[in-house]
Amino acid sequence: MKLLNIESIVGLSFRPSCPPELKERRWKGEIFVFEKISQSLRFFEMTISHFSIVPKIIFLIGIILISVGKTFPQSKTNNLKNQVDSLLSTEYLVPTISAVKVFNLSKSELLFEKNSKLLLRPASNLKLFTTAASLIFLDSDFQFRTKGYYSGKILNDTLYGNVYLKGGFDPFFRVEDLDSMISDFKELNISFVKGNIYADVSNIDSLFWGKGWMWDDAPDATVPYLSSLNINENKIQVITEPQEVDIQSKVTLYPKSDYLSKDVKVKTIDTDSTKINVISDWINRTNKIYVNGYQSVNDNIDTSEVNIFHPEKFFIDLFKEHLLKNGISFEGNLDTITTPESAIKFSEIFRNLDSVILRTNKESSNLGAEMLLYSLAEKFYGSPATAKNGVKIIDSLITLTGNDPQKFRIVDGSGVSHYNLVSAELILDLLKYMYYHHPELIWRYSSSLPIAGVDGLLKNRMQSGPAYNNVHAKTGTLSGVSCISGYLNAQNGDKLAFSILMENFVGSAKPIRVIQDSLLTVLSLFNEE
Repeated sequence: MKLLNIESIVGLSFRPSCPPELKERRWKGEIFVFEKISQSLRFFEMTISHFSIVPKIIFLIGIILISVGKTFPQSKTNNLKNQVDSLLSTEYLVPTISAVKVFNLSKSELLFEKNSKLLLRPASNLKLFTTAASLIFLDSDFQFRTKGYYSGKILNDTLYGNVYLKGGFDPFFRVEDLDSMISDFKELNISFVKGNIYADVSNIDSLFWGKGWMWDDAPDATVPYLSSLNINENKIQVITEPQEVDIQSKVTLYPKSDYLSKDVKVKTIDTDSTKINVISDWINRTNKIYVNGYQSVNDNIDTSEVNIFHPEKFFIDLFKEHLLKNGISFEGNLDTITTPESAIKFSEIFRNLDSVILRTNKESSNLGAEMLLYSLAEKFYGSPATAKNGVKIIDSLITLTGNDPQKFRIVDGSGVSHYNLVSAELILDLLKYMYYHHPELIWRYSSSLPIAGVDGLLKNRMQSGPAYNNVHAKTGTLSGVSCISGYLNAQNGDKLAFSILMENFVGSAKPIRVIQDSLLTVLSLFNEE
């Protein structure tokens, strides 16, 4: 019996009524109940009427795939190819470049391929390479270590000397960790510091941004300034709280520091609408933060984030302020310098490799990826670490996958750069390489990826159906770019690897993601014997 394809089902959804013979159709022993789909479509057509920028067909495809479930029996690979082709033929994708490759790892069989050799921007899919290289080339017991030293002499309760805070590329060092360092310092029974506090970032080059990063991304907290001495992911929270009507809203910066300044012009008003604009003085590379707009008296607390220029200077300023809060007086200056070999260590805060890889992939942390890249560079090429040397290690990994790194372009570890060019085929080869050649690492690797409908940046995607809690994948987003690559288990138990790269679209990536989620639903239903 001939199966209805996706286009015919979508076509039916626009008809005023359904022929009786289609009310119930038996497909190889499975019942397709048309009323169920019709109800879903009627509900969804009412819902999407409020979202005119999103083509109905994209949403209908997503709903149909979820509603139908097993009504797409996958008895042959050709069925899979036809269904994937149908989704990729959606009118919305006509001006968009789509590259897809799907491989059955359990049977070592290619299932689908389209445009897989095209060079496209991977966005955060590049983190798949950075985290894989870190698992392979960094020692299993590798740790990110932030250290505190002092020099000079301690007489009675006074340190006549300097304090040195040395960066160790830890991307997730927090204020709470800083307080731990202060506690260690207090154990020296010091009440006065007569000397300077220095930040030691001599193990990293002076480039505070990646190659090919967009200049106007500067205030964006997801595009951090780079240093080996980081704190709170090198960003500031701007918390705006409404007050009484016609009174200026209360604006608080966290972490609070004299290193920052703010200019606030936000009035609390008697209305239901709120419009708050937060931006730093990024043009002049200062850390003055402007907060403008208005806030409803009925509004909840509003929280925004901006990045911090010279995070290592922010770090030592916070250290100084926390010394004072703990009753330790300080007389001296704040600056950067290399720690002398004779300095004495008083504290060391460490973070293990797996925790950094986990957050880097789950949260798509750009700072995490760049610190991994610099750590690779330092291990194999020494200090000061550079992104260029880190990329050499990524190139080595590409060689191990059987590819020529000269045929691709990688310039950073996070995928923020628009200079990066890879292919869906290369990403698929990486996923295959990790699965086949590193069985001792594959669990750590795949577990670090977001899980559909469960956590990370996939928590709000594929929240039901066969892809839910099944797809483990890394997403990637830039302006006009949306990617997703990873692993899933097919309905027949086979392990599949996939890479989906889509770029050259205008506006929101939501319609693209709906198509991607539909593709992954089809793959999850794959049931070839």
